[in-house]
Amino acid sequence: MDAIKMTGIVKCFGPVRANDGINFTVEEQEIHCLLGENGTGKSTLMNILFGLYHPDEGEIYIHGKKAAIANPNDAYALGIGMVHQHFMLINQLTVLENIIIGKEQGGVFLDRKKSEEKVKELVERFGFKVDLHEKVVNLSVGMRQRVEILKTLYRGADIIILDEPTAVLTPQEVDELFKILRQLKKDGKTIVFITHKLNETMSLSDRITVIRKGKVVFECDTKDTSEKELATQMVGRSIETVVGEKGETGRILLEVKELRLQKKAKETVSFAVHAGEIFGIAGVDGNGQQELEAMIVGNQNVTEGKIFLDGTSIENMPVKARKKHGLGYIPSDRHKNAMISQFSIAENFLLGYQDNPEYCKHGFIQYDNLKKDAQKQAELFETKLASLDQQIGQLSGGNQQKVIFGRETSHEPGFMLVSQPVRGLDIGAIEKVHKTLLQLKAQGKAILLISAELSEIMNLSDRIAVLYEGEISAEFENGKYTKEEIGLFMTGKKAGGTNV
Repeated sequence: MDAIKMTGIVKCFGPVRANDGINFTVEEQEIHCLLGENGTGKSTLMNILFGLYHPDEGEIYIHGKKAAIANPNDAYALGIGMVHQHFMLINQLTVLENIIIGKEQGGVFLDRKKSEEKVKELVERFGFKVDLHEKVVNLSVGMRQRVEILKTLYRGADIIILDEPTAVLTPQEVDELFKILRQLKKDGKTIVFITHKLNETMSLSDRITVIRKGKVVFECDTKDTSEKELATQMVGRSIETVVGEKGETGRILLEVKELRLQKKAKETVSFAVHAGEIFGIAGVDGNGQQELEAMIVGNQNVTEGKIFLDGTSIENMPVKARKKHGLGYIPSDRHKNAMISQFSIAENFLLGYQDNPEYCKHGFIQYDNLKKDAQKQAELFETKLASLDQQIGQLSGGNQQKVIFGRETSHEPGFMLVSQPVRGLDIGAIEKVHKTLLQLKAQGKAILLISAELSEIMNLSDRIAVLYEGEISAEFENGKYTKEEIGLFMTGKKAGGTNV
């Protein structure tokens, strides 16, 4: 029998049809992957199933019966639970308190012991290995996710939706999550897994539904398809995996010496990036990457250590001066640090370079020169836009990123700080960004690539350093360690066997 059947689902946000007549079916006791690029309507469809959105058209059937789901309480009453991409936990409460809050046993008089016994039974049954009395603030990302799954089980869910659940997990945490999900399936649960990661889709799922531009374009049993076919279905064209090759390197263009990234860190950080190489910084978000990015570009003061750009100490240099000295910058948060959504594409092309004599003379902006250069870069990066006067906020994330890449590379920087360059981008835009980075490397640029996507780091980098709690747990030539070994470095193990 079908656990879920959604027919003719339509959901509009203004003129945008996020879901355009979607039919979606999941059988009982299967792991079903809902696959698609970012912004294709996957999460919208599942938010409708969970009662967070209401469909404009369409019907929902749960275990063969028509269902009206007005809110998450209705969903839970039907046995539907959802683990969101951004966890909804209270840091200062314990694991147990987070799980039972709002659903305590005992009616008027709360029976905490009975609640705890029920949670313990779930922990043992599914092998969660979590301390119920530990505060959530002290847990790793992977452990917090287990707490979210336990919350849904405690509330009686037999259909569990997970929205991009591996986005911030180490390879080991992904393996542990998949073990739990397979055990849940054995126990009779039905799982919907929202993702855009093809290797995980092939590894975990029984069946796959691909959504593109709000419509279902492909459905199949996992055993009957391949990563290549799924990529083509997602994008509508053939996609290639971009992998770099080690080449000749030149002089040191960025050098970081004894830099203190986080107060809690016992050790400082030192490394160098040469011309003609990509130096990758791997690690789970929150381990010093943001501080490193901000200190190099000049958005955060350096309290201890030195930063040299092409031999010149820059830690006390203003941001503008650093750019003039040869720094190009693709920030992790493009909306906050690289663009103004309400400004036109041409005006955004000017940001950070307002003092450039080509674009500003005697206090007046030279729009002809500005638009000429912006148009050249838009064509070079194959940016899809209506005109240069269009607001940049109206572009897709991938096209916004192309504008930013075009702006930063057009000034021929010797060193590029590139942080989380494909975050929020679809698979087609990712391919273009990766090719661009390898082209910049071939031109002799020194590139510091900071990314939470380990596959991205391993595909593109010549050398890799792993950050853990503000320290480098390992630094090595790419290819020396496996993905699993690098995953251990991401959890604090140091190259050589010790722990941070």
